[in-house]
Amino acid sequence: MAVSSRVPHHIAIVMDGNGRWATRRFLPRVAGHHQGVESLRRCVQACLDRDIGVLTVFAFSSENWDRPAEEVSGLMSLMVTVLSKEVPKLKANGAQLHFVGELGALSEKVRNGLLEAEKATAGNSRLVLNICFNYGGRWDIAQAARKLVAAGEPVTEKSLDRAMALAHCADPDLLIRTGGEFRISNFLLWQSAYTEMYFSDKLWPEFDEAALDAAIAEFGRRERRFGKTSSQVAAPAATASSSSSSA
Repeated sequence: MAVSSRVPHHIAIVMDGNGRWATRRFLPRVAGHHQGVESLRRCVQACLDRDIGVLTVFAFSSENWDRPAEEVSGLMSLMVTVLSKEVPKLKANGAQLHFVGELGALSEKVRNGLLEAEKATAGNSRLVLNICFNYGGRWDIAQAARKLVAAGEPVTEKSLDRAMALAHCADPDLLIRTGGEFRISNFLLWQSAYTEMYFSDKLWPEFDEAALDAAIAEFGRRERRFGKTSSQVAAPAATASSSSSSA
């Protein structure tokens, strides 16, 4: 059976379970988000160590505004704090930050912080780190269509693809969702058409390097056909192997 490359180029993660992690420990939900930042820090370093090219994480969805006001406020404050602490480290480690979502709806303080972080890391290329903040997959498709209509361009699959908020990187090879839920919750709807899905029972604060390696190993066992048959996928690999042997 033809299988994918051992390491995916682009990993996307729905970081679910912060609130439940805190609740089980009789802590406020915001404490879970603080612990989730620690898990993200480990994950970013693990991706750097494993030569992952792109990491995209779902930090705050467009639906999360409906959560309790104190939790939303805490998340916004946490983002500002995290930026001040983590951007210098990310810059030193070669990570290039992109904040993807409807940033105009954020406060000026938060929005300016995100833009400054992008500017500070723009020259890096070791890892592209996309933080989806106030993001929704349906919003992404709608904004791409609006952009094309405003420019007088025809709306086609190719033109929509170029107008998507993540057009600066290839589509995800592997999408991981933690927390034991089996849905993608309006995350990367367009980009995940042929993405391999992996669902983990671990809550996000518990997701460590071993859990990431388990997901990558499972990805390596998958057969990625992209609409073709197994024999069609296997044929190029067999041809390449034969050419290598004859050489």
